[in-house]
Amino acid sequence: MEATYINVKGQWKYYYRAVDKYGKVIDFLLCAHRYEKAARAFFIKAIGHNGLPEKVVLDKSGANALALHNINVQLWLMGRVLYLIEVLQVKYLNYLVEQSHRKVKVRCISVWDGNLMKALKPHSLA
Repeated sequence: MEATYINVKGQWKYYYRAVDKYGKVIDFLLCAHRYEKAARAFFIKAIGHNGLPEKVVLDKSGANALALHNINVQLWLMGRVLYLIEVLQVKYLNYLVEQSHRKVKVRCISVWDGNLMKALKPHSLA
């Protein structure tokens, strides 16, 4: 799981995305802010659609780790100790998710470059 910052229709949003170990997108969420509440909303949405994961690999975001910690506390209080989610914060294990964002960012850059070229074209003919 990771979040990146992208421009959507002129507004900057955090793009939360979860990818399984085979590179398949599990779920995504667009939010205006990157804090624990947004991360928890993303995890609850993903868990609702796909069930509880055994492990989650994160970047160094404290908000994501805190959200999973709070979900684990809720599981503990409900007596579901066997279902606690293992949280891994290892830079290189999150590489697959980082690479999955490349396609999104390349599209954004190509749109920006296209708009830049359109803006520059009339001036270059003068």
